[in-house]
This record gives sequence, structure tokens and C-alpha cells, in this order.
Amino acid sequence: MSHPAPVPNSVLAAASTEHRPLIITLFAVFVAATLGITVWAGRQTRSASDFYAGGRQFTAFQNGLAVSGDYMSAASFLGIAGAIALFGYDGFLYSIGFLVAWLVALLLVAEPLRNSGRYTMGDVLAYRMRQRPVRTAAGTSTIVVSIFYLLAQMAGAGVLVSLLLGITSDAGKILIVALVGLLMIVYVTIGGMKGTTWVQMVKAVLLIAGALLMTFLVLLKFHFDISDLLGAAAEQSGKGTAFLEPGLKYGASGTSKLDFISLGIALVLGTAGLPHILIRFYTVPTAKAARKSVNWAIGIIGAFYLMTIALGFGAAALVGPAAIKAQNPAGNTAAPQLAEYLGGGVGTTGGAILLAVISAVAFATILAVVAGLTLASSSSFAHDIYANVIRKGKATEQEEMRAARWATVLIGAVAIVLGAFARDMNVAGLVALAFAVAASANLPTILYSLFWKRFTTTGALWSIYGGLASSVILVLFSPVVSGNPKTSMFKGVDFHWFPLENPGLISIPLGFLLGWLGTVLSKEEPDRGKYAELEVKSLTGTGAH
Repeated sequence: MSHPAPVPNSVLAAASTEHRPLIITLFAVFVAATLGITVWAGRQTRSASDFYAGGRQFTAFQNGLAVSGDYMSAASFLGIAGAIALFGYDGFLYSIGFLVAWLVALLLVAEPLRNSGRYTMGDVLAYRMRQRPVRTAAGTSTIVVSIFYLLAQMAGAGVLVSLLLGITSDAGKILIVALVGLLMIVYVTIGGMKGTTWVQMVKAVLLIAGALLMTFLVLLKFHFDISDLLGAAAEQSGKGTAFLEPGLKYGASGTSKLDFISLGIALVLGTAGLPHILIRFYTVPTAKAARKSVNWAIGIIGAFYLMTIALGFGAAALVGPAAIKAQNPAGNTAAPQLAEYLGGGVGTTGGAILLAVISAVAFATILAVVAGLTLASSSSFAHDIYANVIRKGKATEQEEMRAARWATVLIGAVAIVLGAFARDMNVAGLVALAFAVAASANLPTILYSLFWKRFTTTGALWSIYGGLASSVILVLFSPVVSGNPKTSMFKGVDFHWFPLENPGLISIPLGFLLGWLGTVLSKEEPDRGKYAELEVKSLTGTGAH
């Protein structure tokens, strides 16, 4: 069967300028609509419960939709499509890892966390420990994980908007990252959790609809013959059947095989430790609703990740890896380039419209996730560090919310600066780093707190700080930051000594080990009465907020 011809090896930035006003207008409409939702929801945010947890008024389906909107980030849409388009089978491993991770969250974390906490992860961790040191550690960890995750979203936004506007200069891309950061600050300071949740729900619907449309159009090109689609992708990749087999990215050497194991561990265990996902369980009225919302999220996210097969392999077959790399070396523009091809190609009105719509959906995706991340980290700073550590529990709700808004501005500024450096990196890979840090620092402490009665404050501090420090240090000295002239954060320098791109293989077991070791070696006696209270509360919901 004859395959559709791929686009010429030209870049999207060269698309006809006559369609640029149309693209920008459609894009602006989407952004204005999400801002409108945020302002509307912000008017209903009156108390700390509204700001942090949306007043706990969302149904299981609404929260499931928002959770999937929070989870299906730029990494899912842009990064995974790009990874599949460039590396075939090995790129699809991201989809599998991101989806399987939800089973860990559902089975171990969702219900007990909803029952035990109030607004943040620190509420659960500090329940039977010494409040101030544990809340400080939980707040620090939340902010670091959120900033890692924000890097990926900023990188995706910079690529996406520069693609639409035809900006190729580094200065222009950095300016775009800054504008995204400013938008993010506006979303959170005005809308709080209510605004963020509604934006995430709308964005989830738009993303699923956009992915469905593109999947249908890709399959239509190949007469709904998936084997023909895969054959064309393998042919255009220049790698032949190796494109459809394991090993293209993670099988070239012993190190790359270890990197694959490290990536898999980080993806599967990371979700249950992500602060912006954990706080979503507090927005529903009961633990049963939290469990149901995770079920909804698994269904929605599962359907989406199945569609990434068509998006990634479709981009490889129809756009071609050479054209994708010419636009963005990490492959982050594969999905928008595919949308333009499916709409009619470069320079056509249909191509411009579909490119604008899909890019606007991807941008809404980034804004929704960025808002969730910023809210998680600013909430943790205000509730855990400011209210409970600095003010020793004496801060009023208004003071706490003011602190959260100032924290949003500060975290936004840090994300803008770091996002400017990360603009040429694959966003799925960047998110995998955030998963590794979350699984190393947060997950061991959460599980020990909920299920191990001997666990002590020392164990919690060793686990959080040890997992956090080891994962961050290994990332800093990995090929992600230096040593790779094409995809490293800092080009032209090489100070890496850790060979793996993802630290999960080392730092996650270390986080668990340090939590155990700190507990065993400490002389403090655990508060068994508090553990019994936490156990009853986490399993039954008695006394839950």
C-alpha cells in the first residue's frame, strides 16, 4: 500500500505569514477563555479552604477530570509524541510508565491521604511527628519537586509559542517563557484551587477532544490499518524495523539499559509522591470520592495514552524525524507539526487552523498544570512553613493566603529563570526527573508515616532530605545538565560524572533506606497513640476535614 508522503524537510517557522494573524487570534481566544474562568472562580474564593482545596465541593467525576487535566501535561502531549516520533518503541515506554503509576497512587495513597490531611502533604507527615522540622522538610521538598516539574512546562510553552509566532531567536524564546510565568502567577493568585480546578477540567476535555480528532485523522490517512501506520513510521524513521523494537534509545549500551530501569522506577513510583497530584485528593468531600476520582482519572488518562501511539508514530510517518528535529532537537513540536500536516500542510488555511487549535489546547494544558504546581508549592510554603513553622500556628487565614500569593510570585520567578535554560530539552525527560525527585523524597516518608508504627521524626527528616539531596545532586552531575552538546541544559561545558539521565535507580532506594536507618538509629520513642489515631483516621475517615 502506498503511504502518504511526509512533509518536506522545512520548518514550521517558515509557514506562510498570511496565516499568522489567524493563528494568533485563535490562540488568544483560548487564553482569554481560561483567564475568564479563573477570574470567575476567583470571586468565589473567600476562605483558606476555598483557596487550598476548592471548598471540598467537587464531585468524584469533576475531580477525576481535573486530576487527569493536572497529570496530562506538556510532557504527555508534546514530550511523549516527540519521544515516540524520534525513538519509536522506546518513546512509548513513557506512556506505559505514566499510566501504570496511577495504580500505586490508587492502592496506597489516595484514600488514606484524603482522610489524614487537610491542605498539604505536610499535614499527613507531621501528624505524629515533631511539627516544625517535618513541616519545614515537607515544604522544602514540595517546592523543589514543583520547580523541577515547572521546568518541563516552561520548556514546552517556550517551544510552542515560538513555533506559532515564528520566533527563532533565543532572546524571543526566553521572553515567551517569562510571559508564561507571569500568566501562571495571575492564574494562581486570582483563582486559587477553584480557578485552577475549573481550568484543569476544561483543559482535559479540550485535550482529549484534540487528541481524538488527530488520532482519527492519522488513522484515516492509513485507512485505519495500524500495521500500515507502523510500517510507514519505521520506513520514514530511517531505522527500519529497529524503530518498532526495544533498544533504539535504551539498548545501545549497558548504561542506557540501566537508564531505562531508572526511568521506569521513577515513573511508576513518582506519581504517588507528586505534591500537585496529592493536593487534588483534598478537593473532594470524602475518601470514597477521592478513590472514585482516581478511577475516573485512570480511565481518562489511559484512553489518552493509547492515542499517543497514533500521535507519535503518525508524526514519524507523516512529518518525518528530520523535519521534527529541524524545528526542535528534542522533538517537542512533533504533535503541532502533525496537526499542521493533517489540516492540509504548511501554508494552507486548514493547516494553520488545526495548528492553532492544537497548539492552543497544548498551551491550555501547560497553563493548567503550571497553575496546579504553583498552587501546590505556594500552599505548602504558606501552610507548612509560614503558618506552622514561622508563625507557630498563630497566623490568621488571611495572613496565610497572603503568604501563599507572595510565594506564588517568588516561585514563578525561579521557574522563569530556570525554564529559560531548559528550553531545548525534551519535556517528557524533564518531567521524569521531577518524578524521580518526588519518589525519592516524598513517597518513602508518606508510606512509612501511614503504615509503619515505629517511624520517627529523625527517620522522616533523613528520608526527605536524603532522598531530595541525592536525587538533585545526581541530576546536577548527569548528562541532563552538562556534557551533551544538543540536549543538555548548559551547552559547551561538561562537568557530569553520573552516567544516567535519571537518578531514580540510586536515589529512590536510598530514600527508603535512609528513612529506615534514621528510625532505627534514633533514640526517640515514636508516639504510638498518635499512630493509632492516624491509622484509624486514614482507614475510616473518622475526624477527617
